[in-house]
Amino acid sequence: MEEDIRSFLDYLAREKRYSPNTLAAYNSDLNQLAAYAKFEGSRGGRDPSGVALNAGLLSGYIRNLKERNYTASTIARKIAAAKSFLKFMVDKGKLRGDLAPNLVSPRVDRPLPRPLSISEVRRLLSEPAKLSTAEAKRDKTMLELLYATGLRASELMALNVEDIDLKAGSVRCYGRNSRVRFVPIDQYIIQVAREYLDNFRLDLLSDEKEVALFLNRRGERLTRQGFWQIIQGYADKAGISAKVTPRSLRHSFAVHKLRGGADLQSVQKLLGHAHISTTRAYKQVGLYP
Repeated sequence: MEEDIRSFLDYLAREKRYSPNTLAAYNSDLNQLAAYAKFEGSRGGRDPSGVALNAGLLSGYIRNLKERNYTASTIARKIAAAKSFLKFMVDKGKLRGDLAPNLVSPRVDRPLPRPLSISEVRRLLSEPAKLSTAEAKRDKTMLELLYATGLRASELMALNVEDIDLKAGSVRCYGRNSRVRFVPIDQYIIQVAREYLDNFRLDLLSDEKEVALFLNRRGERLTRQGFWQIIQGYADKAGISAKVTPRSLRHSFAVHKLRGGADLQSVQKLLGHAHISTTRAYKQVGLYP
């Protein structure tokens, strides 16, 4: 099974363009399934290489997850990974019949997204402007762009210089499952981005071949983890007591758009949601001053 898992992960990386973090999660979850299959195969002196994927094995795997006292959301994630793997195996002709119905995911109550208030957003966005360094100008551009577009952190970090079209006033974004969307930006964001591109990105650049839009001090693409630390640092300076992540600005973008009169379909398109039910959750969020 391990070889099939490697083939599946390679498929997700090449065809689906999944992020390294997502691939790492799939790798961990599927190797747990493989380890369970190998354990079951070794019981009672049976084949130590593992047992074949079948309904009995999958039912036992779910019981094993529950016995380990994983949370419902963790079990649901592991089951989703297994279902995707099973579909891949069927599509490749390595597995007969659809075993996915044998994997019943537990109900997961998703907490409502917690946006920042408009005043908190203003305080957060004003912090980088207090400094004149290239890093601060980069940070201002990232925060302003994130709140103006509602991009995911991974999408923002994946942007290349060519993905932002200042003349057309749009950002090209590669979302989940390789879906491409173009998100409009207004004149203010265009001005902020132009200032960063024309001046301060060059101060961070060390290799002219580097295409990433946002660079770290070494002139390399800024990572999502690095961005998380940056945004929380500015939140602390702004006196925002709640934990602030890039997703906080994505949530705030959605809630404030809907509060301003935008319809669900347009916000769904901007956020890149596959299902409008995901966007509808923002309608349930309490509004803040």
